[in-house]
Parts: sequence; C-alpha cells; structure tokens
Amino acid sequence: MVPYHNHGKRLLRRVLLLLGGASILAFGLFNVHSRSQITEGGVLGMTLLLQHWLHLSPGVSAPVIDVACYLLGLRFLGAGFLKWALAGSAAFSAFYNLYEHFGYVLPSLGGRPLLAAVLGGLFVGAGVGLIVRAGGASGGDDALALVIAKITRCPLSRAYLATDLTVLALSASYIPLHKIACSLVTVTVSSFLIERISAKTDG
Repeated sequence: MVPYHNHGKRLLRRVLLLLGGASILAFGLFNVHSRSQITEGGVLGMTLLLQHWLHLSPGVSAPVIDVACYLLGLRFLGAGFLKWALAGSAAFSAFYNLYEHFGYVLPSLGGRPLLAAVLGGLFVGAGVGLIVRAGGASGGDDALALVIAKITRCPLSRAYLATDLTVLALSASYIPLHKIACSLVTVTVSSFLIERISAKTDG
C-alpha cells in the first residue's frame, strides 16, 4: 500500500511539473516571442530556414523534423521518454490554444528587442526546464538535445546551445545580424535555465 501511495505521489508530481512547464512555455512564446519576432534556434528556426530557401511550409517540415527527433529519442531514451514527450507536446499545444483564445496579457516588446530576448529566454528556460525535469519534451528540440547529451555526456545546456547555434548560424544567411544577436541572448538564457531547473531533484 505504501509503495503504491509513493508511486501515486511521484506520478502526480511529474504531471504537475509537466503541466506547469507547458503553461509557462506557451505563455512566453505567445505573449513575447510571437509579438517581438525573436528568431529561434532548434526545430522552429530550421522550419523558417527551409521556408525561406526551399519554400517548404513549416506546417509540413515541422512535423517531419519532430517525428525524426522523437524516433531518435525512442531509440536512445526509451519508450517511457516518448510517452512523456508526447504528453508534453500535447499539453503545450493545449495551453497555447488557450492563450490564443484569451488574447495577449503582456504589452508588446517589439520596440525593445533586448528586453524581449531576455524575458523570452526566461519563459522558455523555465518552461522547458520543468517539462524535461518531468521526463518529457515540448518538441523535437528537447528530444534531440537530450539524445546529444546522453551520447556525448556533455551538459544539457551545451547540447541545447549546440543545436540552437547551428540553426542560428545558418539563419544568418537571410536574417539581419541584430536579430540574430538578440536570439543569441534568448538561447543562452534559456539553455542555462533548462540545465539548472531540469537537474534539480525533488528531495
């Protein structure tokens, strides 16, 4: 009876962490990123790159890239990871749709790109950090970073930075450098927070 009770508490904690992380991430992406045009690394940045150079819609490329990353996660992290990753993705989508329904609650930071970059990085870092801490993922970016970290044994923050910086470097082929600079701030802040939050243990 006691082991079952403890398992129930651990499961509830993971669910709450995942839902909390998904809500924070969706809030930041909707209220900050979507209004300030902060350029992204990872899967989103890659879809925008493909759209610009190959005229391939993100609606087509994003699912393909995400599925490929999730299959890597299944291969190297196991079926348990895939289950929580899909739950994280679904929770993020649900919260994002909810915020779209109610509209913006933060003022636009389009004219203050550096502030938007820092604030956006804080929301992404806290949100993704909680989701990863719960054992899930919000998208293919997280799955890929977790796989890289496991294979190379490098810190998770470096794995995120490696994927983000690669995409941002390629994005410099069509995006103004001042926007790339703000994006570097965002991915640096978010990578640091993800590492710190996801590494914490619930003692």
